[in-house]
Amino acid sequence: HFSILKCSLSAVLVLSAQLFVSIPGKPLPKLSPLPEEENRILVPESYHYIINQPDVCRDRIPFLVFMVPVSPQETSARETIRRTWGAPSQDTLTMFYMGLPMGGHLPSIQDQLEDENRKHADIIQMNFQDSYQNLTIKTLMIMNWLATYCPNAVFAMKVDADIFVNVFYLIKWLKGSPRQSFITGSVINDGRPRRDSNSKWYVSEEQYPEDTFPPYVSGAGYVFSADMAGRISWASRFIRMISLEDVYVGLCLRVLGVQPVYSISLPTLRNLFEIRNLEYNRCTFAKLIIVNGFKPSKLQHAWQDFSKGHTSC
Repeated sequence: HFSILKCSLSAVLVLSAQLFVSIPGKPLPKLSPLPEEENRILVPESYHYIINQPDVCRDRIPFLVFMVPVSPQETSARETIRRTWGAPSQDTLTMFYMGLPMGGHLPSIQDQLEDENRKHADIIQMNFQDSYQNLTIKTLMIMNWLATYCPNAVFAMKVDADIFVNVFYLIKWLKGSPRQSFITGSVINDGRPRRDSNSKWYVSEEQYPEDTFPPYVSGAGYVFSADMAGRISWASRFIRMISLEDVYVGLCLRVLGVQPVYSISLPTLRNLFEIRNLEYNRCTFAKLIIVNGFKPSKLQHAWQDFSKGHTSC
Protein backbone atom coordinates (compact mmCIF):
# COMPACT_ATOMS: atom_id res chain seq x y z
CA HIS A 1 0.00 0.00 0.00
CA PHE A 2 2.98 2.37 0.36
CA SER A 3 3.11 3.26 -3.34
CA ILE A 4 -0.58 4.12 -3.12
CA LEU A 5 -0.02 6.44 -0.17
CA LYS A 6 2.74 8.27 -2.02
CA CYS A 7 0.34 9.22 -4.83
CA SER A 8 -0.13 12.94 -5.17
CA LEU A 9 -3.32 14.24 -3.61
CA SER A 10 -4.47 15.50 -6.98
CA ALA A 11 -4.77 11.90 -8.15
CA VAL A 12 -7.06 10.96 -5.29
CA LEU A 13 -10.82 11.21 -5.41
CA VAL A 14 -12.71 10.43 -2.24
CA LEU A 15 -16.34 9.38 -2.52
CA SER A 16 -18.18 8.47 0.70
CA ALA A 17 -16.30 5.49 2.13
CA GLN A 18 -14.36 4.71 -1.01
CA LEU A 19 -11.10 5.93 -2.38
CA PHE A 20 -10.09 5.95 -6.03
CA VAL A 21 -6.38 6.30 -6.74
CA SER A 22 -5.23 6.82 -10.31
CA ILE A 23 -1.69 5.78 -11.28
CA PRO A 24 -0.22 7.91 -14.09
CA GLY A 25 1.05 5.88 -17.05
CA LYS A 26 3.93 6.46 -19.47
CA PRO A 27 3.26 8.51 -22.62
CA LEU A 28 1.80 6.77 -25.64
CA PRO A 29 4.03 5.54 -28.48
CA LYS A 30 3.11 6.86 -31.93
CA LEU A 31 -0.13 5.31 -33.20
CA SER A 32 -1.31 4.20 -36.57
CA PRO A 33 -4.20 1.83 -37.36
CA LEU A 34 -3.28 -1.84 -37.75
CA PRO A 35 -2.97 -3.28 -41.26
CA GLU A 36 -6.26 -4.89 -42.26
CA GLU A 37 -4.82 -8.43 -42.12
CA GLU A 38 -3.85 -8.02 -38.45
CA ASN A 39 -6.98 -6.16 -37.50
CA ARG A 40 -9.19 -8.86 -39.00
CA ILE A 41 -8.22 -11.39 -36.29
CA LEU A 42 -9.55 -9.06 -33.62
CA VAL A 43 -12.61 -7.33 -34.96
CA PRO A 44 -15.94 -8.92 -34.01
CA GLU A 45 -17.18 -8.38 -37.59
CA SER A 46 -14.81 -11.21 -38.60
CA TYR A 47 -16.99 -13.66 -36.66
CA HIS A 48 -20.69 -14.35 -36.49
CA TYR A 49 -23.03 -15.14 -33.63
CA ILE A 50 -24.10 -18.76 -33.25
CA ILE A 51 -26.19 -17.85 -30.19
CA ASN A 52 -27.13 -14.25 -29.38
CA GLN A 53 -29.58 -12.29 -27.21
CA PRO A 54 -30.07 -9.13 -29.27
CA ASP A 55 -33.25 -8.05 -27.44
CA VAL A 56 -32.21 -8.63 -23.85
CA CYS A 57 -31.82 -4.88 -23.12
CA ARG A 58 -34.60 -3.68 -25.41
CA ASP A 59 -37.13 -3.10 -22.62
CA ARG A 60 -34.79 -2.42 -19.71
CA ILE A 61 -31.72 -0.41 -18.76
CA PRO A 62 -29.61 -2.57 -16.43
CA PHE A 63 -27.64 -0.75 -13.77
CA LEU A 64 -24.92 -3.41 -13.98
CA VAL A 65 -24.24 -6.10 -16.59
CA PHE A 66 -22.13 -9.06 -15.43
CA MET A 67 -20.20 -10.30 -18.47
CA VAL A 68 -18.75 -13.73 -17.73
CA PRO A 69 -16.31 -15.35 -20.19
CA VAL A 70 -16.61 -19.14 -19.94
CA SER A 71 -15.79 -22.16 -22.06
CA PRO A 72 -18.75 -24.04 -23.53
CA GLN A 73 -17.99 -27.02 -21.24
CA GLU A 74 -18.32 -25.02 -17.99
CA THR A 75 -21.98 -25.86 -17.42
CA SER A 76 -21.79 -26.20 -13.64
CA ALA A 77 -19.98 -22.84 -13.29
CA ARG A 78 -22.80 -21.14 -15.19
CA GLU A 79 -25.50 -22.91 -13.16
CA THR A 80 -23.85 -21.90 -9.89
CA ILE A 81 -23.44 -18.25 -10.93
CA ARG A 82 -27.15 -18.14 -11.89
CA ARG A 83 -28.03 -19.33 -8.39
CA THR A 84 -25.59 -17.04 -6.53
CA TRP A 85 -24.27 -13.56 -7.34
CA GLY A 86 -25.46 -13.68 -10.95
CA ALA A 87 -29.10 -14.46 -10.11
CA PRO A 88 -31.59 -12.29 -12.05
CA SER A 89 -32.42 -9.03 -10.25
CA GLN A 90 -33.87 -5.62 -10.93
CA ASP A 91 -30.39 -4.01 -10.98
CA THR A 92 -28.29 -6.66 -12.70
CA LEU A 93 -28.14 -8.72 -15.87
CA THR A 94 -25.79 -11.70 -16.21
CA MET A 95 -24.59 -12.94 -19.61
CA PHE A 96 -22.13 -15.74 -20.49
CA TYR A 97 -19.74 -15.40 -23.45
CA MET A 98 -17.95 -18.15 -25.33
CA GLY A 99 -16.50 -19.39 -28.60
CA LEU A 100 -16.67 -22.84 -30.18
CA PRO A 101 -15.87 -25.92 -28.06
CA MET A 102 -12.39 -27.36 -28.56
CA GLY A 103 -11.60 -31.07 -28.97
CA GLY A 104 -13.98 -34.03 -29.25
CA HIS A 105 -17.73 -34.40 -28.52
CA LEU A 106 -18.40 -31.09 -30.27
CA PRO A 107 -21.95 -31.78 -31.52
CA SER A 108 -23.11 -33.02 -28.10
CA ILE A 109 -21.57 -30.03 -26.26
CA GLN A 110 -23.18 -27.68 -28.76
CA ASP A 111 -26.57 -29.42 -28.40
CA GLN A 112 -26.38 -29.10 -24.61
CA LEU A 113 -25.55 -25.40 -24.96
CA GLU A 114 -28.56 -24.82 -27.21
CA ASP A 115 -30.79 -26.55 -24.63
CA GLU A 116 -29.31 -24.51 -21.79
CA ASN A 117 -29.85 -21.33 -23.76
CA ARG A 118 -33.49 -22.18 -24.50
CA LYS A 119 -33.97 -22.46 -20.75
CA HIS A 120 -32.04 -19.36 -19.61
CA ALA A 121 -31.56 -17.11 -22.69
CA ASP A 122 -28.27 -15.78 -21.29
CA ILE A 123 -25.62 -17.32 -23.59
CA ILE A 124 -23.68 -15.44 -26.28
CA GLN A 125 -21.54 -17.54 -28.62
CA MET A 126 -19.39 -16.61 -31.62
CA ASN A 127 -17.60 -18.86 -34.10
CA PHE A 128 -13.97 -18.56 -32.98
CA GLN A 129 -12.16 -21.39 -31.15
CA ASP A 130 -12.60 -21.05 -27.40
CA SER A 131 -8.98 -21.21 -26.18
CA TYR A 132 -6.61 -19.44 -23.81
CA GLN A 133 -4.83 -17.88 -26.80
CA ASN A 134 -8.12 -16.38 -27.99
CA LEU A 135 -9.10 -14.68 -24.71
CA THR A 136 -8.36 -11.27 -26.22
CA ILE A 137 -10.76 -11.99 -29.09
CA LYS A 138 -13.35 -13.05 -26.51
CA THR A 139 -12.85 -9.87 -24.47
CA LEU A 140 -13.33 -7.67 -27.54
CA MET A 141 -16.43 -9.69 -28.46
CA ILE A 142 -17.77 -8.94 -24.96
CA MET A 143 -17.05 -5.21 -25.29
CA ASN A 144 -18.58 -5.04 -28.75
CA TRP A 145 -21.67 -6.97 -27.64
CA LEU A 146 -22.29 -4.53 -24.79
CA ALA A 147 -21.79 -1.47 -27.01
CA THR A 148 -24.12 -2.92 -29.66
CA TYR A 149 -26.91 -4.65 -27.73
CA CYS A 150 -26.93 -3.01 -24.30
CA PRO A 151 -25.51 0.48 -24.86
CA ASN A 152 -27.64 2.16 -22.19
CA ALA A 153 -26.39 0.02 -19.29
CA VAL A 154 -24.82 2.16 -16.58
CA PHE A 155 -21.95 -0.13 -15.51
CA ALA A 156 -20.50 -3.45 -16.61
CA MET A 157 -18.26 -5.98 -14.94
CA LYS A 158 -16.10 -8.44 -16.82
CA VAL A 159 -15.68 -11.24 -14.31
CA ASP A 160 -14.29 -14.77 -14.50
CA ALA A 161 -16.41 -17.78 -13.61
CA ASP A 162 -14.33 -18.76 -10.54
CA ILE A 163 -14.83 -15.46 -8.68
CA PHE A 164 -16.90 -14.69 -5.60
CA VAL A 165 -18.70 -11.36 -6.22
CA ASN A 166 -20.21 -9.45 -3.31
CA VAL A 167 -23.04 -8.09 -5.44
CA PHE A 168 -24.74 -6.41 -2.46
CA TYR A 169 -21.76 -4.20 -1.65
CA LEU A 170 -20.89 -3.71 -5.32
CA ILE A 171 -24.29 -2.24 -6.25
CA LYS A 172 -24.25 0.12 -3.26
CA TRP A 173 -20.67 1.14 -3.96
CA LEU A 174 -21.28 1.80 -7.67
CA LYS A 175 -24.00 4.32 -6.85
CA GLY A 176 -21.20 6.71 -5.81
CA SER A 177 -18.84 5.90 -8.69
CA PRO A 178 -18.09 7.96 -11.84
CA ARG A 179 -20.39 7.08 -14.75
CA GLN A 180 -18.02 7.91 -17.59
CA SER A 181 -14.39 7.16 -18.48
CA PHE A 182 -14.17 4.93 -15.41
CA ILE A 183 -12.52 1.55 -14.99
CA THR A 184 -11.42 -0.05 -11.74
CA GLY A 185 -10.19 -3.35 -10.40
CA SER A 186 -6.96 -4.75 -9.05
CA VAL A 187 -4.51 -2.39 -10.79
CA ILE A 188 -1.15 -3.79 -11.90
CA ASN A 189 1.27 -0.95 -12.63
CA ASP A 190 4.61 -2.76 -12.74
CA GLY A 191 3.84 -5.40 -15.39
CA ARG A 192 6.59 -6.51 -17.79
CA PRO A 193 6.40 -8.79 -20.82
CA ARG A 194 7.75 -12.33 -20.30
CA ARG A 195 10.27 -13.11 -23.01
CA ASP A 196 10.69 -16.82 -22.18
CA SER A 197 9.00 -18.67 -25.05
CA ASN A 198 8.06 -21.56 -22.71
CA SER A 199 6.01 -19.27 -20.49
CA LYS A 200 2.23 -19.38 -20.64
CA TRP A 201 2.41 -15.54 -20.64
CA TYR A 202 5.06 -15.25 -23.38
CA VAL A 203 4.96 -12.07 -25.46
CA SER A 204 7.51 -11.70 -28.28
CA GLU A 205 9.37 -8.45 -28.92
CA GLU A 206 7.77 -8.37 -32.34
CA GLN A 207 4.29 -8.43 -30.75
CA TYR A 208 5.20 -5.89 -28.09
CA PRO A 209 8.60 -4.15 -28.31
CA GLU A 210 8.35 -2.06 -25.12
CA ASP A 211 9.88 -3.42 -21.91
CA THR A 212 7.02 -2.47 -19.55
CA PHE A 213 3.23 -2.60 -19.75
CA PRO A 214 1.05 0.42 -19.03
CA PRO A 215 -1.16 0.15 -15.90
CA TYR A 216 -3.93 -2.43 -16.39
CA VAL A 217 -6.57 -4.16 -14.28
CA SER A 218 -6.40 -7.87 -13.47
CA GLY A 219 -8.73 -9.82 -15.73
CA ALA A 220 -10.15 -11.80 -12.79
CA GLY A 221 -12.78 -9.09 -12.37
CA TYR A 222 -12.97 -5.41 -13.23
CA VAL A 223 -15.77 -2.86 -13.34
CA PHE A 224 -16.24 -0.01 -15.80
CA SER A 225 -18.72 2.61 -16.87
CA ALA A 226 -20.55 1.16 -19.88
CA ASP A 227 -19.35 3.93 -22.24
CA MET A 228 -15.90 2.28 -22.07
CA ALA A 229 -17.04 -0.82 -24.00
CA GLY A 230 -17.41 0.93 -27.36
CA ARG A 231 -14.31 3.03 -26.73
CA ILE A 232 -12.14 -0.04 -25.96
CA SER A 233 -13.50 -1.69 -29.15
CA TRP A 234 -12.51 1.41 -31.12
CA ALA A 235 -9.03 1.61 -29.57
CA SER A 236 -8.30 -2.03 -30.48
CA ARG A 237 -7.85 -1.06 -34.13
CA PHE A 238 -4.50 0.50 -33.11
CA ILE A 239 -3.17 -2.33 -30.91
CA ARG A 240 -1.62 -5.57 -32.12
CA MET A 241 -3.15 -8.74 -30.72
CA ILE A 242 -1.48 -10.25 -27.67
CA SER A 243 -3.11 -13.14 -25.83
CA LEU A 244 -2.88 -11.47 -22.39
CA GLU A 245 -6.38 -10.04 -22.48
CA ASP A 246 -6.11 -7.88 -19.36
CA VAL A 247 -2.85 -6.31 -20.56
CA TYR A 248 -4.47 -5.80 -23.97
CA VAL A 249 -7.33 -3.84 -22.38
CA GLY A 250 -4.67 -1.75 -20.58
CA LEU A 251 -3.05 -0.96 -23.94
CA CYS A 252 -6.45 0.16 -25.26
CA LEU A 253 -6.91 2.37 -22.18
CA ARG A 254 -3.58 4.03 -22.90
CA VAL A 255 -4.78 4.87 -26.42
CA LEU A 256 -7.90 6.41 -24.88
CA GLY A 257 -5.99 8.34 -22.21
CA VAL A 258 -8.05 6.63 -19.48
CA GLN A 259 -6.30 5.70 -16.21
CA PRO A 260 -7.47 2.53 -14.42
CA VAL A 261 -8.05 3.38 -10.77
CA TYR A 262 -7.44 1.52 -7.53
CA SER A 263 -10.52 1.13 -5.38
CA ILE A 264 -9.67 1.10 -1.72
CA SER A 265 -11.90 0.97 1.33
CA LEU A 266 -11.50 3.57 4.05
CA PRO A 267 -10.11 3.63 6.66
CA THR A 268 -8.28 0.30 6.14
CA LEU A 269 -6.85 1.15 2.68
CA ARG A 270 -7.65 -2.39 1.60
CA ASN A 271 -7.94 -3.21 -2.10
CA LEU A 272 -11.62 -4.05 -2.74
CA PHE A 273 -10.73 -6.35 -5.65
CA GLU A 274 -8.97 -9.24 -3.90
CA ILE A 275 -7.30 -11.43 -6.50
CA ARG A 276 -5.62 -13.76 -4.00
CA ASN A 277 -7.46 -16.83 -2.76
CA LEU A 278 -8.81 -16.15 0.74
CA GLU A 279 -10.40 -18.62 3.11
CA TYR A 280 -14.13 -17.83 3.28
CA ASN A 281 -15.02 -15.52 6.14
CA ARG A 282 -18.42 -13.84 6.02
CA CYS A 283 -17.43 -10.53 7.61
CA THR A 284 -14.13 -10.22 5.72
CA PHE A 285 -15.93 -10.89 2.43
CA ALA A 286 -18.66 -8.36 3.34
CA LYS A 287 -16.05 -5.59 2.96
CA LEU A 288 -14.68 -6.78 -0.42
CA ILE A 289 -16.06 -6.71 -3.96
CA ILE A 290 -14.40 -9.84 -5.35
CA VAL A 291 -12.38 -12.78 -4.08
CA ASN A 292 -10.62 -15.24 -6.37
CA GLY A 293 -10.56 -19.04 -6.50
CA PHE A 294 -14.17 -20.24 -6.13
CA LYS A 295 -15.02 -23.45 -7.94
CA PRO A 296 -18.81 -24.07 -8.25
CA SER A 297 -19.32 -26.21 -5.10
CA LYS A 298 -17.25 -23.83 -2.95
CA LEU A 299 -19.12 -20.80 -4.32
CA GLN A 300 -22.52 -22.41 -3.72
CA HIS A 301 -21.56 -23.34 -0.17
CA ALA A 302 -20.16 -19.89 0.73
CA TRP A 303 -23.10 -18.10 -0.89
CA GLN A 304 -25.70 -19.94 1.21
CA ASP A 305 -24.09 -18.47 4.31
CA PHE A 306 -23.14 -15.08 2.86
CA SER A 307 -26.47 -14.15 1.26
CA LYS A 308 -28.33 -14.74 4.52
CA GLY A 309 -25.73 -13.38 6.96
CA HIS A 310 -23.74 -10.55 5.32
CA THR A 311 -25.99 -7.80 6.76
CA SER A 312 -25.15 -8.83 10.33
CA CYS A 313 -21.43 -7.94 9.86
